[in-house]
Amino acid sequence: MMSCSMPGLAWFNSAGEADARTTLHELCAARAWGSALLARRPYESPEELLHASDKATAALGAAGVADAMAGHPPIGRPKPGDLASAREQRGMVGASEELKADMLELNLAYQDRFGHVFLICATGLSAGQLRDAVRHRIDNSPEREREIVRQELAKINRLRLTRLMEKGDPTA
Repeated sequence: MMSCSMPGLAWFNSAGEADARTTLHELCAARAWGSALLARRPYESPEELLHASDKATAALGAAGVADAMAGHPPIGRPKPGDLASAREQRGMVGASEELKADMLELNLAYQDRFGHVFLICATGLSAGQLRDAVRHRIDNSPEREREIVRQELAKINRLRLTRLMEKGDPTA
């Protein structure tokens, strides 16, 4: 039996495919991830949906991960109107100009090295922690970094799905 305390889960299970797909795309830009979650509806519990998300994230190929990454702005520069990224990156709010400049330089160096934005589950992290994380990860091998990116993407997807299930609105 589905939990009544999760209005977003009830909505997701009963929503039309187009609406559900649009919502999933707002959470994660990887279409393969969204299709995998849609294919398994309805979900009996939040845990079942989160488990399906983890499996779908793990199954993403290089193109799927690239699609997902394309939906994430650089740390410290959320897209205007992207409330989810702004909320998740709020640790950068109030950072010194020096730290912001460091993050910009590190983001660009990371992107030059790996060919994509630095992805981290930024929720709850301070600006200093975010800077330290990119400094630490920039020396990873491409293989190690792909593994970490997938883990961080899974965390972000879980947080966004949980918010959807609790609030019924992933951007609230």
